[in-house]
Amino acid sequence: MPRFSRLTPSSAVGASRELLGELVERHGTVGDMVSTMAHSPAVLGGYLQLSKAMRRAKLDRKISELISIAVQSQQGCGMCLGSHIEAARSLGLSEDAITAAQQGTSIIPAIAAMIRLGLQVYREPTSITDVEIDELRAFGYSDREIADVVGVVSLNILTGAFNLVAGLTPGD
Repeated sequence: MPRFSRLTPSSAVGASRELLGELVERHGTVGDMVSTMAHSPAVLGGYLQLSKAMRRAKLDRKISELISIAVQSQQGCGMCLGSHIEAARSLGLSEDAITAAQQGTSIIPAIAAMIRLGLQVYREPTSITDVEIDELRAFGYSDREIADVVGVVSLNILTGAFNLVAGLTPGD
């Protein structure tokens, strides 16, 4: 059960009213998470800016979705997990690839290494070693792609944690 009400451009105040108004004008509607995030213009604005920035990521979208699935499987946000599984399917990823990501891996060694990195960024970034970064480079990943993993994980932490605190679940 949601812990916060969903706001609309007419019920939001200040910067949130403006942000929601612009979003509704552009897209017609906003989802539950965004309308609930509007309780904090700082959180909503930060989410929108990070989300927009990550659309410019160099990291392959399929790998990004697999990392997101692995992180959300750990974090426990059913709403985010469902959204990333749906996105992965829309990109043509197999059910086996999705299941493997939920278990924190991939049958493809290069992708498994990126998923491992994403989970380390999520759980314990101090454990990441030079050897692991060198391994990613040996698989052909650029420093930009490796850095993009931090952005993917950060966005997942923000959305998942927000949804969990707000009590948003699939079907709300």
